Amino acid sequence: MSTPRQPRRHFLQHSAAAATALAFPLVGGAQPKPVKVGILHPVTGALAFSGAQCRAGALMAIEDINKAGIKGLGGAKLDVMLGDAQSAPQAGAAEIEKMNEAGCSAVVGAFASAICLATTQAAAKHGLPHVVDVGVADQIVERGLKNTFRFGPGYRTCAQVAVNNLGVLNTVAGKPAKTVMIIHEESLFGTGTANLLKEKLPTFGFEVAEIIKHANPTRDFNNIVLRMKSVNPDIVIPANYFNEYALLVRTMQQQKVVPKAIYSVLGGAASSYKFLKEFPDAANGIIDCNHWFNPKDARSAALRKRVEAKGLFYTYEIFNTYTAVRLLADAIDKAKSADRAAITAALAASTFSDHFMPYGPTKFVNGQNEGAQPLMTQVIKGDIRVIVPREYREADPIFPLKA
Repeated sequence: MSTPRQPRRHFLQHSAAAATALAFPLVGGAQPKPVKVGILHPVTGALAFSGAQCRAGALMAIEDINKAGIKGLGGAKLDVMLGDAQSAPQAGAAEIEKMNEAGCSAVVGAFASAICLATTQAAAKHGLPHVVDVGVADQIVERGLKNTFRFGPGYRTCAQVAVNNLGVLNTVAGKPAKTVMIIHEESLFGTGTANLLKEKLPTFGFEVAEIIKHANPTRDFNNIVLRMKSVNPDIVIPANYFNEYALLVRTMQQQKVVPKAIYSVLGGAASSYKFLKEFPDAANGIIDCNHWFNPKDARSAALRKRVEAKGLFYTYEIFNTYTAVRLLADAIDKAKSADRAAITAALAASTFSDHFMPYGPTKFVNGQNEGAQPLMTQVIKGDIRVIVPREYREADPIFPLKA
């Protein structure tokens, strides 16, 4: 039985409708699925300033990554889940559970060593890759967790570099400094750093006259500085977070305590433009061994301009977390997958070099980037300048400050 011929107009209308119906699913299907990642920091509580700085760095990195898309996944973008560790390890671990349930492919964070210790352990239960942005305690990467990757140096490396350089500076100056006083915050970061310094300083001829720990937070350093006056050390080494560091040094200034050097190891304010702007006299001359960018790389200067245009200070929290997120995106690109195991394998094999940190290409051994190193900075003439090592040097060190 023959079918009646359809009018040409009716045929064209149906053809156009069919083409449209086919086209829309194709267009929709061409959009790559975003990759959900967790960004976890202490944005409330005692560590809120540093946590907020870390988050700002992470979001700027995600903005840059999403402009280009992840090529290995057809231009996919990162879908961010933000978490607040509330300056407490248990809160950080609880946020990891939420991120796991939400289907995050990876996590970046969580600033403080004690928090990172808890969050990496919680993430390991779910095979969730965790890139540590700052946390310096070496226990974080020494527990055999296959999911954990730290981009920056740990406190063992930082303490060794700091003491080696202090020994050189003191020798060149004729060994004017003999005694050291260490003041540290009481958590894993401060206590671990102090223990390492106590072990290493005597090998360079320094006497550790006293070690004082303080609570975090602490709002009054008068008694500690009175004790400092009594001990009268040649060098004071602080190891604490921003608020306590700033208050300690300001109290020293108020009580007119002037050692031959304030020589920080991972000092929370010592290499901070915020501290320098707010308390320039107290900051003058301070030496710090800490996370720092390559000052000769134009990309770091460009990011600094963007950060300051937002009304923020360009601190290590921002550029450490910025580059840690870029590291993760590079691994997702290489893995060509949002699968956790694939991303973990890509991180383990990473040779990431598209960054402005003084590290060279990434090489992870048991989760630690072997090329990561701190730089030595000093506040000189109202600016923070790199003094060691020579290939990044911007100014010659001034040591001792007090003759």
